[in-house]
Amino acid sequence: MRDAFLLLLKDLNSMRNLLIFALVLFTQTFVFGQGSVYTMMDKRVAKVKDKVVEWRRYLHEHPELSNREFKTAAYIEKHLKGLGLKVQTGIAHTGVVAVLEGGRPGPTIGLRADMDGLPVVERAPVPFASKVKTTFLGEEVGVMHACGHDTHVAMLMGAAEVLVNMKDQLAGKVVFIFQPAEEGAPPGEEGGAKLMVKEGVLSDNGVDVIFGLHINSKTEVGHVNYKPGGTLAAVNRLVIKVKGKQTHGSTPWTGVDPIAVSAQIIQGLQHIISRQTQLTKEAAVISIGKISGGVRSNIIPEEVEMIGTIRTLDVDMQKKVHADIRRTATKIAESVGAVAEVTIEEGYPVTFNDIDLTSQMLPTVESTAGKENVHLIDARTGAEDFSFFAREIPGLFLFVGGMPKGMNPADAAPHHTPDFFIDDSGLDLGVKLLCNLTVDYMIKNQK
Repeated sequence: MRDAFLLLLKDLNSMRNLLIFALVLFTQTFVFGQGSVYTMMDKRVAKVKDKVVEWRRYLHEHPELSNREFKTAAYIEKHLKGLGLKVQTGIAHTGVVAVLEGGRPGPTIGLRADMDGLPVVERAPVPFASKVKTTFLGEEVGVMHACGHDTHVAMLMGAAEVLVNMKDQLAGKVVFIFQPAEEGAPPGEEGGAKLMVKEGVLSDNGVDVIFGLHINSKTEVGHVNYKPGGTLAAVNRLVIKVKGKQTHGSTPWTGVDPIAVSAQIIQGLQHIISRQTQLTKEAAVISIGKISGGVRSNIIPEEVEMIGTIRTLDVDMQKKVHADIRRTATKIAESVGAVAEVTIEEGYPVTFNDIDLTSQMLPTVESTAGKENVHLIDARTGAEDFSFFAREIPGLFLFVGGMPKGMNPADAAPHHTPDFFIDDSGLDLGVKLLCNLTVDYMIKNQK
């Protein structure tokens, strides 16, 4: 009898161990499985692919400027509510946020897309080209998605649909962040990622990490670029007012010509970069984008205003360049009896990809796009207000190709130009990246 009892007990222990093993295997292969979950996601991305292109083209044809993305926000809200998500609107003026609760506990992941267009008249030869006109800073302008934010919104809408339809298999939460005013709020207004952070989008939702994508018109479809650490520059808006003495254009010696002084200041600013900045350490840029002054040909005006941008990739270099600008502008003006007032506005910090997070998620990027299609790049002097999110929590910001296959990058129109063009056949890669980064981070960081 005793031997029979021990044998039965042994059989029960074996059965229990078998059940435990089966449960673990089930959990790993169904809930987090490398095979089943990715197969499921690939199928769902394939189903949503055409819709992502459709959404992108609608958004491209109906762009709105920063802090004025009312119709864009309504379009996103309708989609998210249709997925059964609880949606918050009016964040940072026009931002939209929705939270997806997974079927199991785990980390909270933020996925971000920006929404705003630019005051650019479109020339791209596409049937869905923007014909929108509006007023910007008192001038009538065209409006265009000349930086690809329409693709960002469409890809995140697609990722939301994919992830919602597999929420029971997710271990954690996903916060979908549709952000307005990445290009900068209008003068006198707050906006963008900085205001979203201020209003608690990250803290109120307990976001642990955040991922973002940016389309690139000079990177071939199917390719992904990344850089650990500082990847995009800090940006500061520069305003220089040069005050002279108005006089008749025929007798310039009876006044002080602020236009001529402004020309000298512009040359002096370029000497800061080419002769006073250690460019072997990091890149830096000073560009003047607008000059205003004067009313007619024979009047030397009293004042000229210059507006420009400063780009730096190092905090100490940033401080030095700012000091050099102030010294150069004021001293050149003083040398001819004019006055230069220099204003350097607070802008975006350096966009910093968390070193550990980048290392942890690089295998996901490589498995999604193919290792041969993923490229380590140098830092760029463009800027992104994703930097405000990544300053608060670990962030990873990637660049996804939007240039037609086989095209020479030198022939591709840059961002922020009338001829900017994106081949939307590669948007499904962006959707896959957002979904795979989310699921893989959950797998690697289960709570």
